[in-house]
Amino acid sequence: MAEKFDNDSGVVTEQKPQKKLKRPRMYRVLLHNDDYTTREFVVDVLMGVFHHSESKATEIMLHVHYTGVGVAGVFTREVAETKIAIVDNLAREREYPLRLTMEPDEHHED
Repeated sequence: MAEKFDNDSGVVTEQKPQKKLKRPRMYRVLLHNDDYTTREFVVDVLMGVFHHSESKATEIMLHVHYTGVGVAGVFTREVAETKIAIVDNLAREREYPLRLTMEPDEHHED
């Protein structure tokens, strides 16, 4: 419902309530283990593309190595898609079968 105000000039104006902006849906970028991509390459990607520290990148890489999958980061859809494309290109240039996927992150929804 709009509020009505009478200003000094005798004109009645309406002020519409502001709409709340909804945060964009977030997506987890998942890194999948394989038997060919080197650990060093994975750590380099996690540091260079996902901006993790060396210790955090190593921790994620080891988690992926031992469990099969791990989260590289959580981003909006466009950023997640871009990061996946960058890593795909880097991996293909080095002939690694590294695979990344993305899924909605239920923890970041409003």
